[in-house]
Amino acid sequence: MYPRTIDNWHGERLTFLGRDGDRLLCESVVDIGAGPPMHIHHLQTETMRVESGLMGVSVAGEDDRVLRAGEMISFAPGVEHRFWNAGDEPLRLAGEVFPALNFEYFLGAVYESARGHGGRPGPWDAAFLLTRYRSEFALTAIPAPVRRFVLPIQAFLGRLFGRYERYSDAPDPVRPAADAKLLRRSATSARSSAG
Repeated sequence: MYPRTIDNWHGERLTFLGRDGDRLLCESVVDIGAGPPMHIHHLQTETMRVESGLMGVSVAGEDDRVLRAGEMISFAPGVEHRFWNAGDEPLRLAGEVFPALNFEYFLGAVYESARGHGGRPGPWDAAFLLTRYRSEFALTAIPAPVRRFVLPIQAFLGRLFGRYERYSDAPDPVRPAADAKLLRRSATSARSSAG
């Protein structure tokens, strides 16, 4: 099963190396200018180390910065962030996600959909995945009213029209305890070795 590489056909290739307990170990190659949009991992810490190249980092409420080879950054659960290749050569990253939860399945499904839709997930797939796994992930580049109202309606219609058969084996989303709130932490919860 490992290593397993996924490609979003929009400049990001992510290799799942395996698990160390509940840590999912990864490597990534990001093309010039490419990177994910602003997003949040509600329940996971994401840590990345720059192996080569330059990584631009944007954390909500902070100035953008650039990390160089050897520098690391960790995004605590609830920290809104994005990263991109800020250099003129491929960006190579190593890192981990803890706890792993549905990160591998979610990104695998997102990247698979993107492969068939020109580098961006198809609208039906995006509605299903972002609605089903909203307790774990939020794509904050999508306006909140769209995430809260439009995507769930679209996902409902997709189920009604039978568009989600390929997701019949999708793992159940992880639900926080009934008394827990989904985190949306301040930018100070992102820690960088760059200072």
